[in-house]
Amino acid sequence: MTDKSSTASVRETRMVAAFVEMADTLVDDYDVADVLHRLVTHAVELLDAAAAGLMLADQRGSLQVLASSTEGVRLLELFQLQANEGPCVDAYRAGEPILVDDLTRSVQRWPSFAPQAVSLGFAAVHAVPLRLRHEVIGALNLFGYHAGPLTQADLHLAQALADTATIGILQERAIHRGEVLTEQLQTALNSRVIIEQAKGVLFHAGGLDMGQTFEVMRTYARDHSTRLSDIATQLATATLDPLTVLNHRHHPAPQQ
Repeated sequence: MTDKSSTASVRETRMVAAFVEMADTLVDDYDVADVLHRLVTHAVELLDAAAAGLMLADQRGSLQVLASSTEGVRLLELFQLQANEGPCVDAYRAGEPILVDDLTRSVQRWPSFAPQAVSLGFAAVHAVPLRLRHEVIGALNLFGYHAGPLTQADLHLAQALADTATIGILQERAIHRGEVLTEQLQTALNSRVIIEQAKGVLFHAGGLDMGQTFEVMRTYARDHSTRLSDIATQLATATLDPLTVLNHRHHPAPQQ
């Protein structure tokens, strides 16, 4: 009983921290790339998912892959778009969660996507829309290595995370009414490319895995009150020494 209570307490603490961090994106110096990467990171950590991916729609309603927890999932999400079938596509179109307990039973529904996902070791997939009231702007995909349902509690948590990110994205659009949707998405796409390049720089400099490099970079940006995309640009253009960022792990900035 104690172990279960302790585990639940730890999860609740992590949930609170995640929503506080997500809410922090609603204030000044908004960075859409950071918001989306935080969303997929929290989704994996809090929902015990194997991986996560996220898509946003452009002004024509065409989805774009803007964040993923792994490179393999990013490629799978691109495959989903190319095939024009899959959970994110369906969740976006329907504006409702798409829950698939067993991917091997979804071959008829998704003849291209399902076999591809299974070949990568995934057994279940669940997608929730990024929506605010009747406006749907994208979808979040959660992948699992084991077949099985998503609990109602986890479904509500996944939707709450997606809703929080959606509010931030739509608020940023409302503030910058002169900036068209295309420009916002292009900025996010450009930031994603730069972030991947910066992760590669840290990977080669410090021997960390790609997931660790993102966390190190994000922590450095947060501790220096700098946008994640700005730190990534500095790393990618060699104006910031990667060892400075890596060493920050051992000498973090003091709490104010």
